[in-house]
This record gives sequence, C-alpha cells and structure tokens, in this order.
Amino acid sequence: MSLRSDRWFKHPSKETRFQHLSAMRANGHVPESFIGKPIIGIFNSWSDLNSCNAPHKELVEFVKRGVLLAGGYPLEMHTITAPADFMKPSDLPYRNLMAMDVEESIRALPIDGAVMLCECDKTTPAQLMGAASSNIPSLQLAAGHRASGTFRGKKVNYGTDLWRLMDDYNAGLLSEEEWTELEKCISCTQGGCPVMGTSSSMKCLSEMLGMMLPGTSTIPAAHASRKWAAEETGKRIVEMVKEGLTPSRLMTEAAFDNAIKLLAAIGGSTNAVIHLTAIAGRLGIRIPLKRYEELSAGIPLLVNLQPSGEHSMDDFFEAGGLRAVIGRLLPQLDSTSLTALGTTLEEVYRGAASYRDDIISTLGEPFKTEVGIAVLSGNLAPSGAILKRAASSFIHGKHRGQAIVFDSYEDMHERIDSEELEVDETSVLVLRNCGPIGAGMPEWGALPIPKKLLKLGVRDMVRISDARMSGTSYGTNILHVSPEAQLGGPLAAIRSGDWIEVDLVRGTLHVELTDTEIRERMKAWSPVRLHRRGYMRLYADQVLQADEGCDLVHLRPDSEDEVPFIEPTIGRG
Repeated sequence: MSLRSDRWFKHPSKETRFQHLSAMRANGHVPESFIGKPIIGIFNSWSDLNSCNAPHKELVEFVKRGVLLAGGYPLEMHTITAPADFMKPSDLPYRNLMAMDVEESIRALPIDGAVMLCECDKTTPAQLMGAASSNIPSLQLAAGHRASGTFRGKKVNYGTDLWRLMDDYNAGLLSEEEWTELEKCISCTQGGCPVMGTSSSMKCLSEMLGMMLPGTSTIPAAHASRKWAAEETGKRIVEMVKEGLTPSRLMTEAAFDNAIKLLAAIGGSTNAVIHLTAIAGRLGIRIPLKRYEELSAGIPLLVNLQPSGEHSMDDFFEAGGLRAVIGRLLPQLDSTSLTALGTTLEEVYRGAASYRDDIISTLGEPFKTEVGIAVLSGNLAPSGAILKRAASSFIHGKHRGQAIVFDSYEDMHERIDSEELEVDETSVLVLRNCGPIGAGMPEWGALPIPKKLLKLGVRDMVRISDARMSGTSYGTNILHVSPEAQLGGPLAAIRSGDWIEVDLVRGTLHVELTDTEIRERMKAWSPVRLHRRGYMRLYADQVLQADEGCDLVHLRPDSEDEVPFIEPTIGRG
C-alpha cells in the first residue's frame, strides 16, 4: 500500500528521513508503531469559548481508539475554531480562515487521511472546504446537539425560542426577573443548537454529501451513541485511505443536487446556501443561486422542527433522525450517489424506519408544501437575494411597502425602538452595509420588529438586508442582497420613503426607481466601512459576494479539471 506519509518517513534522503523520524520520536511516536500504517490526522476544533464543540475534548479519544483498532495511527492536532456566539462582528470570515488552516495543515504534514471534529455553524463548512481543496480521504464527526432547556415548566430551545421570547421581553411581556431566569436555563448543556439551525443543517448536509457516516449526524451530544459514532469514524477513515475514497469522489455535482433537495425537506438554514456554494466552488463545481430554487421546487417540508415547525432535535432523533428523512426523500434523489461507506444512498437508506409521522412526514402527506429557498432578483438585487419560505409567515405572494432605511447596525439599534419612527406593519425595513466586505456579513438580517409594533401584536414584517440571519431565526427576512451596498450595489441608493415591491411568484425584488435615478443617487455614494489591517483587510480584498459563497477568490479552482491541491516538496525543514 502506497501512503502519502511515506514521502516523509521513507524519504530517499537519509538526512530528511532522520529529521522526520527523530521529530516523531520526541513526542513518543516510535517508527515501529506508525511506519507503513495509514496516519490519520484528527483535526480538533474545541476551545473553552466554543460550547458547541466542547464534547470533542472527550470524543477525540474514541476516534483514536477506532483508528488503532482498524490498523491506523492517530495524530491529534488543533485548528482555530469559530464560536458563533463570540466572534464579532461575524464568524463568517473565520470560516475561510479555518478552511485554510485545515487545508494548509494537511498539505504540510505527513497525513494519509483526516477526521475533522465539527459542530458549531462555521466549523462544519470550513472543514468541508478544506477537505475539498486537499482531497485526501476525510470524514467529519459532529459533537451533537445540546439538550433543550426548561423555562417555567415549558421546554425551550436555544435559538428559535430565544428570538421569540426576546420579542416578548421587548414588548414588555417578560419581566427583568423572568429574562434573567431564562438566561440561566435555556442553554444548560454543551453541543450545537437543538433546532434545525445552521449547525444541524450543515451536519445533515455533510452526511448527504458522504462526508459523515450514515446515521451519525443527528445523534445528541449526551447520547452514548456519540462515542460509538466516534469510534466507527476512526475505523472507517482507515478503510477509506486503503480504498482511496476521496472527497472529490463523494462530493459530486449529483451529491450537491441531493443536498439542496435535502435542505428544502428539512427546512434548513439560509446560511447553507452560502456554505454549499463555497464547498462546491472548491471542487470547481458552480452552483448558480437560481439552482437552489429550481431544485427545491416540488420538495415539501418533511420535518416539523423549529424554526419552521414546532419540535426539537431530540424529538427528531427519537423519531428516526436523518436516516428516516433521506429514506422518505429517496424518490426525489439521485440514489446512486455514494455515502461515506462507499455504498449508495439506495443501499444505505432504503427502508429506514420512522417512528413519528408528526415529526417526520411523508412525501404524500408533508408537513408543508410551499418551502425551500425563494431566489429574488431585480433592480434592488441584480445578482440575487434569498428568502426562506418555510420561515416566513407574512408574505406568500406579493407585498408593496415604503422603505425605512438603516445605514448600519448601529443606526438600526439607535432608531428601531424610537416612538418617532414612522413605521407600520406594511413598512419594509432595510439594513445595508452589512455584507461580506462591509462587515463580514454578520447575522443581522433578522431585524427586530420595532417595539411600537410589538406592543400591537405584530410579530413579522418584510425586512431586507445584505447580511445573513441565524439558522435558528424565522420571519420574512430577505437576505444576502448582492451586490452588497458597500460594493456600490443598488441597495446603497435607496432612501426611506421609497416604494419597494416583493413578488414571490415572479421572483422579483424591485425598488420603484428608474435606472437613471439610481445612477444619479450613486454619484454621491462612498463606502461606509474600511478594514485597515489584519485578516479582515485580506478578507475584504479577496472575498466573493454572497451569491458565489463568500469564499476567497484565490482559493477556488477555475474548473473541475484544475487540480486544487499541490503537494509540498519534501526536504530538510
């Protein structure tokens, strides 16, 4: 068996070979233990600031055991992590930095296969991007979702219930005492959000893409099966090295089509649109924004989970989890696509059991029919914008309203709850200069409902931005407007009082201004934010727009035929 690591440890130069073997021995790795065996790099992403990924501190030991049992040799290493709760103003730019960390570590080190420990929103896509670019056998292991909390006798989920209760608090329906009590009880265990937010969505999509073992994406963090999944992942990656089963063989164009259909069926996060586009782009596969709408057409919502439904990830797991969903969705999929086992979707998921039809429905009797991603374009979004149909309660056809424009997140927070704000339920709230270049594209797109409307019982209205929203959020939020305002997109030209029309039937997003009026207004435009130093300056100089996945332009091959990964020259360090 020819191994990539042989280039380091069986190098023809005695000097080079000596250096590498001596360096391994210094850490207790004697040559007799690892030479000739698949060396598995285990990329650990836990930190004391990332509660989502914290279980990997323990799970990594079970991965190592699996690798050893299968005849491989495990080496643990750490990458940066991207805790969504803490990284400000946005964790999205650090997705790309983490992807580079994974890719460059694989490129530079004697690794034959990789296990990547993920969970939090950006760690999963970051690792998939790095794996796609390096293209050595790779698998992901998720930490699992946290348990739901309990607030005054009722189950509450970190994410969706938090946004709902925040509206109640702002409307004066929750006291300060109750708000403090909620903070203490809504998130009491480690793991990802217990709803179908970005974390859960990306784990499900990873399994569909063949990058996570079947049946492991939706196991709770506290369940004993997590340890089983870790050990099995360790065993399987050794087999994948021997089989030469690489990400490019798994993450094919057909696999991405399947993932887009699954995204609609589970009511997944809008962030997944950016992430799938970026992952595919690393493989030279282009996913036009319109493709998400085309492939979602006719795919109903099969999963009754927050934020599009009622239940939690624990309920989903007990009802059969992702296995059951893929089993029921098979007639709509390319069932010949490969799983991480090297077998087809048909072989793995056909006949998967589902135990609760109120949580996992059938194609014939779905939970909802009008779901998936709506793609909008027009003079306000020439390169497109998106709306999550399943999360919108306000508009299902056409809406026309006057804009209330906020030039920044700070401007929005300063004015949104003012009694002087001239707003009603038909108004269109617009937030700009929050796109990839402007602010790193934070999850600011789910603008809060103005307090004066909350008091009247309004819980949804049309909101438009060049930002993202949390996968746990809900509402009529039109997101990812491209090109962004900071780049001089038309969003920069509109003013409060302009009339905006949204037409979901025609797929248009239009401001009632002529092209000439927009050009005239833009003569006075100038960028609002400038990044002067550090990684954010590099990011702003290189980042693609939302419709292209917000990756860095120099990390994408021009086509599938271009080999993205270049092996290092091995010599003295």
